Amino acid sequence: MAVIFSTHDIHPRAADLLRGAGDLVVASAPDPDTLRAEGRHADIIIVRAPLPADLFEAPARLRAAIRHGAGLDMIPVEAATQAGVLVANVPGVNAQTVAEHVMMVTLALQRRLRLVDRDLRRLGWTAGRAHADAGHDLAGRTLGIVGMGNVGRAVLRIARHGFGLDVLAATRSPASLPDGMRGVDLDTLMAQSDVVVLCCPLTAATRGMVSRQQIARMKSGAFLVNVARGPVVDETALVDALQSGAIAGAALDVFEHQPLAPDHPLLALDNVILTPHVAGISADSMERMGMGAAREAIRVLAGELPVNLCNPEVEARYRARFAAAP
Repeated sequence: MAVIFSTHDIHPRAADLLRGAGDLVVASAPDPDTLRAEGRHADIIIVRAPLPADLFEAPARLRAAIRHGAGLDMIPVEAATQAGVLVANVPGVNAQTVAEHVMMVTLALQRRLRLVDRDLRRLGWTAGRAHADAGHDLAGRTLGIVGMGNVGRAVLRIARHGFGLDVLAATRSPASLPDGMRGVDLDTLMAQSDVVVLCCPLTAATRGMVSRQQIARMKSGAFLVNVARGPVVDETALVDALQSGAIAGAALDVFEHQPLAPDHPLLALDNVILTPHVAGISADSMERMGMGAAREAIRVLAGELPVNLCNPEVEARYRARFAAAP
């Protein structure tokens, strides 16, 4: 029987689907040593935690690493390809969920919701209400989106058509821009936006892209929202800007190192909304991601290639390993 190894629990419907195709095993912990030890003899790995690259050294049975979501930074794709292992994902299934999170935290920043709630509870009605005088409407402001993938386009739809925002976009793939929309360079977007939303993947080109120099270009009243990956931003420079008031605030769902350390300076800042990498997680999106990953796993076990194959150059090596039918 095929062994399907998941780094975390997945939606019950997806788990039931996988149990019909093999022996579903969930990791006892998501750390590299545990994943290395418990995932060594899997046929399929469902990925919700970073995989150690040496898991792909001489894989006896491993056919595919399937991302429970879109971002591939948790999978060492080059190591998988060298080993003849398929890499797949389920892009777009949580884009709306992430986009709704972006708008939720953007509204909370604009209306100072964290401070209103805190002081209402601690100091009373009048103290909480006083923060409203410094809040701002969202309509009529400029939202800059960095990255025009599924998430960026979902944020664009809500921002433009739901809130009447002027939207700027910076992307390395101009073809991804919706019809009638003009892209701008990152320098322009950082300088002109009231809210900067990071939706780009983490790659060699985007690592550290939002540098100290880019943060310095932002308006003093601007906010940064990061639902991409933590290393896209120079976190030290961002903390400095938030502490000094060089920018108004931030909403951060991802961080340079995760989990966030208990003594991290971000935790002491009142102008920051922090969430533990949950922008794309809801009961609805978990079902969609789980079912998408499960269906891809079943395709692979049936001798087919995944619909969303992310390393197509691996095909010849993979087929040689398993003599898979075309």
